[in-house]
Amino acid sequence: MKGIIAKEPGGRDQLIYTEMPDPVLNEGDILIEVHAAAVNRTDILNREGKLGYVSNPIIGVEVAGVVVDPNGNSTYSKGDRVMGLVNGGAYAEYVAMPADRAMKIPETLDFSEAASIPEVFLTAFQTLYWIGKLETEESVLIHAGGSGVGTAAIQLARVLSDGFVITTAGSESKLETCNQLGADILINYKEQDFAKEVEKATDGKGVHVILDFVGASYWQQNYESIAVDGRWVLIGVLGGSNVENVRLMDLMMKRIQLTGTLLTPRSDQYKAELTKAFSSKTNALFENGKLKPIVDSVFPIEEADKAHEVMEQNRNTGKIVLKVR
Repeated sequence: MKGIIAKEPGGRDQLIYTEMPDPVLNEGDILIEVHAAAVNRTDILNREGKLGYVSNPIIGVEVAGVVVDPNGNSTYSKGDRVMGLVNGGAYAEYVAMPADRAMKIPETLDFSEAASIPEVFLTAFQTLYWIGKLETEESVLIHAGGSGVGTAAIQLARVLSDGFVITTAGSESKLETCNQLGADILINYKEQDFAKEVEKATDGKGVHVILDFVGASYWQQNYESIAVDGRWVLIGVLGGSNVENVRLMDLMMKRIQLTGTLLTPRSDQYKAELTKAFSSKTNALFENGKLKPIVDSVFPIEEADKAHEVMEQNRNTGKIVLKVR
């Protein structure tokens, strides 16, 4: 089979689509004929050699395709359309997927749409509910609202919690998408001080939950934006990892719960349990269209370098997909 690897750790020019060994199925795996794989920032870090927990040389962690070998698993049959997270190897013609991490694709969705669900919706669900403990009608500040996780989080907060959603993005077109998905307050971070806008929108109380992709450069504004007893979930450091002159007493005075998390390096059991919990809450909502994946663009797998370029330049609203078949 063919798959995409990085010849050497580095830039997009290192990506090649080449012959690779067929996947080896372990106990509990099913074999998937890949039809679409989605692009994530994890893939870029993997390409650059900056991750220490990825053992599969083939890049990619989320796929949609067709079961070609159930491997003795009774839940799935040959020909079933499934989507889910894999332990690397998504940018390929075939991939092994743990069966307890697979989700059947709703009949209303095509493979590109299905590939756009697992990583971002599971991340959003984990951060909002397992970590952020978002309750009904609470307020949430979602940064990078036009990103894959951002578009998923806006929908989940609105549909599952009837939440008051405040979001930031860097262009009017991205903010318009956020508005269509149900965001209540739209903030262009390039033109507005989001902390001041949050203060106005919440009558000075701040938000109950923050989903932070940015990190260091947003530290002070996030602190000003969060409510007493607020939950601040750090899931990215696009704005840097090092914060100078942090006053721990500030966190204590507001009784802030600050949690950092990454999904990809989590255990197989954790991902399986998260997938089960997510599916039970959302299957019917994808079927009836109340939740929907947002696809920005689709590239043939041979043009993975162009897909990575779009993500690196933050040009996408929603997911970037590689079409394999």
